[in-house]
Amino acid sequence: MSHSIQPPNDHMVQGLDGWGVTYTRTKICALKGSTVEMKCNYTYPYSRHYHSYYVTIVKKTLWFTEEDNEPVELRSKSKGRVRSYDYKWYYSSNKPHSRLRISDLRESDSAVYKFRFITNQPGGEYTGEPGVSLTVTDLHVQVIRSIYQSSSWAELKCVSSCPLAGRPSYVWYRNGQKMKEGTSPSYADYFNYQDSYSCAVKGHEDFRSPSINYPLDAPKVPSVLVSPSGEIVEGSSVTLTCSSDANPAATYTWYKKNGNPDQEPFRTGPQLDFVSIQSSDSAEFYCTVQNKLGKKTSDSTSIDVKYGPKMPSLMVRPSGEIVEGSSVTLTCSSDADPPVHKYTWYRENQTLLQGPERSYNFSSISSEDTGTYHCQSENQHGRINSSSVLIDVQCK
Repeated sequence: MSHSIQPPNDHMVQGLDGWGVTYTRTKICALKGSTVEMKCNYTYPYSRHYHSYYVTIVKKTLWFTEEDNEPVELRSKSKGRVRSYDYKWYYSSNKPHSRLRISDLRESDSAVYKFRFITNQPGGEYTGEPGVSLTVTDLHVQVIRSIYQSSSWAELKCVSSCPLAGRPSYVWYRNGQKMKEGTSPSYADYFNYQDSYSCAVKGHEDFRSPSINYPLDAPKVPSVLVSPSGEIVEGSSVTLTCSSDANPAATYTWYKKNGNPDQEPFRTGPQLDFVSIQSSDSAEFYCTVQNKLGKKTSDSTSIDVKYGPKMPSLMVRPSGEIVEGSSVTLTCSSDADPPVHKYTWYRENQTLLQGPERSYNFSSISSEDTGTYHCQSENQHGRINSSSVLIDVQCK
C-alpha cells in the first residue's frame, strides 16, 4: 500500500507557522531498573509555501538530553538501553510521531529529554519545548506512626522521591521473605524487635528498598539528589530531594549557606522545589534529618545556575564632547554565566564587527562616524541588545 502525503488539517498545526512538537507527558517519574517510554506528535507545513510544490520531507529525527552542548542522538551512546521509533508522514488522521524507550533505568538517566526533527526545507528544523523531564527514583521505608508498649505497633510506608506513574502494587518483605502484596504503599502491624523490613514495586523486586530494623534507629546521614541532573539553566524547574532512613519518621529541614553559623532554616520538607530557578538561587544547600533519637546533616550540594547575558551597558571613552581626529573607544559590558563569547557591534542597525572583542575602537574618529551605535552580547543561553548611544563628532 502506498502512503500519500497530505497537508495537515488546521487543527493539527501547532507551534510557529505550522511547525510544532506536542509531548504526551512532560513529567515522568520512574523506578530504577524499569523501562520508560516517552511519546510526542509533531507537525510541519506540507510545503514551505502552501502554493509551492516543494513538498516537506523529514530527513532526520532525534531525541537528545538538555545538558548536551549539541544535540546528540541518544542511541549513539546508550549501549543498547535506548531505542526510538518514528513515523514521519501524514497519513489519514495520523500525525507524524515518535517514541523514545529507555530500559534498565539508572539515576543518571534523570534529565530533560527533547525531540528534534530536520526537514529538506531551508531552515526547516524544529526542537520541541519544554521537553520531557524524567526523574528516576528508588524506594525507601518510612515509619509513619508508631506506638511502643509491651510490643511495637507501627505503620510503614514505601516511598519514592516522586510519584510513580499508574497504580503500582507494592511487595513487603520481612527478613528478606515476602509477606504481603497490595496496591497500598502502607503496611501496619505489630513488629518484632529483631526483624528487618523492606519493600519493592511488583515487577521490579530486584530493586528493593534498604531494610530498616527494630529497635528504633536514629536517622542515617542523608543524601541529596538534584533532578534533573546536568547543567541548570535559569528559568528551568529543579528539585532537590533529601533522603535518609530513620525509625521513627524524621523531619527534614533545608538550609542555604550564607556564612552565618546561626542561619535560619530555608525551607522544611524532604523536597526543595524551584519552579523557575533564578541566577540568584545559586548557592550551596544542605539538609538536616531529625527524629527523637538523633539528628544528621548532609554534605553541601552546590547549585550553579547558568544564564544568558543580562542587559548590556555601553560606555563611551572619553566622555563629553568628541572632536574629529581623537581616539574613541566603545565598551560593551554584560553579566552572563558562562561569560559572553560573542559581541556584535552595530551602527544604525548595520553590523560593524562580530567576535569576542568587547570594545570597538576609533583610532582617529571622523565626522563620517557620526551615528547611533549599540552592541549585542551572546552566550550559549541567549543574546540581548544594549541601549543605543549617539556619537556626534564635532569638527575641529
